[in-house]
Amino acid sequence: MPRILSTYVYVDQPLTHDILAAISRAGIQGIEIFCSLGHFNYRTPRIVRDMADWLTDHRLHLHAVHAPTERDMAPGRRESGVPISICDSERVRRLDAVDEVKRALEVAEYIPFRYLIQHLGHGRQSMDARKFDAAFSSLEHLVVFAKQRGVVIALENTPGELTSPSSLRQFIHETRLQDLRLCFDTGHAHLEDGIEASFEMMRERAVSTHIHDNHGERDEHLLPYEGTIDWDVVLQALAGAAQPLPIVLELKEQGAGTPALDRIADVFDKLEKGLAKQAPKRTTASD
Repeated sequence: MPRILSTYVYVDQPLTHDILAAISRAGIQGIEIFCSLGHFNYRTPRIVRDMADWLTDHRLHLHAVHAPTERDMAPGRRESGVPISICDSERVRRLDAVDEVKRALEVAEYIPFRYLIQHLGHGRQSMDARKFDAAFSSLEHLVVFAKQRGVVIALENTPGELTSPSSLRQFIHETRLQDLRLCFDTGHAHLEDGIEASFEMMRERAVSTHIHDNHGERDEHLLPYEGTIDWDVVLQALAGAAQPLPIVLELKEQGAGTPALDRIADVFDKLEKGLAKQAPKRTTASD
């Protein structure tokens, strides 16, 4: 199973050739790029082409791209911009959000990737039929745009009623957007309905993950085993997935230079060993 690291851990700085080199040296095979203009200017073809060359240089696979969540986020000021929401009930803002997501999808024209990880809303939001309708209008178009570029859109469970696993499942069922898939986020599940209940709602459509920890109060994006998530429960759930799921670590920088890549590599080791223990035992003809 490939080791994949989200570049969210570096979101407060430009994503450079040197960062990718260090990721590769740590034994990580792939990345998920977080789309923030101060981190990776997905709007500029020259920068995207450079990224394609750098990934080739370091034999890194682009597993996924995370759709932009905020506009004009200044480097060094995490989550400081204007929200980008495809379920905005204001039509002009919604269409603007769709255009921004399309720019991120256009990266696939230079660097092939399989999944676009998409938030349905922004921040904690209660259930609202108008927002569901707005999201349908956005995604009906975006799913086709993505498919033309060989990309599948995977909705991520995030804190709040509107974007809970059960709501995402209901959304796909009611809209009949059958090409949509899901990205299971362990930290967000831990803050809401719990790992087991959340994953069961998402299991059949889950194609990717965001793996991180917290203490059950804030979305800390810690290394696994540094918070209060029961990782045996997580690994047992992942082992029972409808298809093998990648381990995609999505971490926040906790201080200057942390978490270090050697610690990240150690956690990958631990998760892989734990997942191997949870894998169903194969029977033989003599059993």
